[in-house]
This record gives sequence, structure tokens and C-alpha cells, in this order.
Amino acid sequence: MAKSKKRKLEHASHVKQHPQQPPLKAARRSKQTSSKLPQPTIPFSPEDRILLIGEGDFSFARSIVEYHGCCDVTATCLDSKEELFRKYCPQGEENVRYLEEESQMVLYGVDATMLDHNKHLKKAGGKWEVIVFNFPHVGGKTKDVNRQVRFNQELLVNFFKASVPLLSESGTIVVTLFEGEPYTLWNIRDLARHSGLEVQRSFKFMANAYAGYSHARTLGNIENGRGWKGEDRDSRSYIFRPKGRSGDA
Repeated sequence: MAKSKKRKLEHASHVKQHPQQPPLKAARRSKQTSSKLPQPTIPFSPEDRILLIGEGDFSFARSIVEYHGCCDVTATCLDSKEELFRKYCPQGEENVRYLEEESQMVLYGVDATMLDHNKHLKKAGGKWEVIVFNFPHVGGKTKDVNRQVRFNQELLVNFFKASVPLLSESGTIVVTLFEGEPYTLWNIRDLARHSGLEVQRSFKFMANAYAGYSHARTLGNIENGRGWKGEDRDSRSYIFRPKGRSGDA
């Protein structure tokens, strides 16, 4: 048996299940409630080779390994290791330790716009079935909305172009954004088309589908745990594929 296949089977044997919801007393009520609850869309399979870009505290990466059974994950962030642990203390280091103990790859200082030139990704070899970039943002605070929109559009276009060479023949790119302005002003669908991609579909991103996940701000942890929580905001994920390629997402 191949080493990678053996590792997948071993990992699958101890994947945690999502915390179970307490049962409702009335069966009728349970049936009515379940029919109204939207089912989350998970844009990858446990056996996919997955590349995560722009991870904050690596809680999303940990969740898909620990609860979704993904066992071939390369998780990256722009921060250095020291900066990451400082900004997201203590959960950043805890999540990284978990991933490394599960034999998943963690890379620091990875520029989303230069993926095709990153020596560590080249060394990893092969192609990825799914490349995920959740909540891309250039960071920083400014009241100039037009400037922020332009900078983030440039980030996405360069990310798209750098990602295509790393995709497998049937590979997909998944980008998640908050809904509403200023994010709708980025016109992500048009940016993708101009980058040689086509929109396969989009769906509501449900943070509660990823146990243990919490949205991490670019600036780091919120002091005293106060302030808005990104996982409570409406968000949408978009699946893109290079034009002319076939295959299922």
C-alpha cells in the first residue's frame, strides 16, 4: 500500500465527529426544524489534496483535518512563524502544533500573489485538487474605500493567476468573502473571468460547519475578546475553474 494512502486510512480512523445537537423532545418538531435548516456546502472531499492560502490562526485548517477527515493539507500564511504566534496567542501555536502532529504541512511567509514562484510549494511537488483562500484582504485601515477596493482587486487577480499553474486538471479555486459592501464592489466574478477562470457556482459559507473555527482578523486577536465576530457575518464562497477544463468540483 502506498505511504500516502496508508496515512489517509490511518487518519480516517480517528477523525472526530461534529458535536451533536441535543435531541428535540417531539419527533414532529425535530422533523419540521431539520427541514428548515440549510445544509452546508463543503467544497472539498477528505481525499483531496488541499492548499489553504492566507490562514489566520490556522483554526480553519485544523477543523478540516480534525472534523472533516482531510489528510493531505498544506496550510499557509503570510506572517512569519514568530509574528503568527504573537498575533494569535495562544491558539495559533496550538493549532499549528496539532496540524504538524497530524503530519500536515504548515508554511509561513507565503505570498498569495507569488504562489507559482514559492520554493516550498515547488518542493512539495505535484498539483492540488482544491486551493482555498478564505476572506482575502490586504489589511490596514483606511477610509478611502476606492483605494481599498483597488488594492484588494489587485490581490485577487494576482492570486488567481498564481494559482492556476498549481491546479490539477480538474482542480478548483475557492474564495470566500463577506457579503455586502465594500466586498461586493470588488466584483470577484469579473476579476476571475479576466484572469482566465469561469465561475462554477457560489454558496453561503456556514462557519458553524467547521467546528472549532473562528474568523481571525489580519491585525490579530481582539483584546478582551470584544468586538464583532467574522463567523457571525453573512459570507459567500465562490468556486472557480480555469476556462476549458472539465471535471467535478
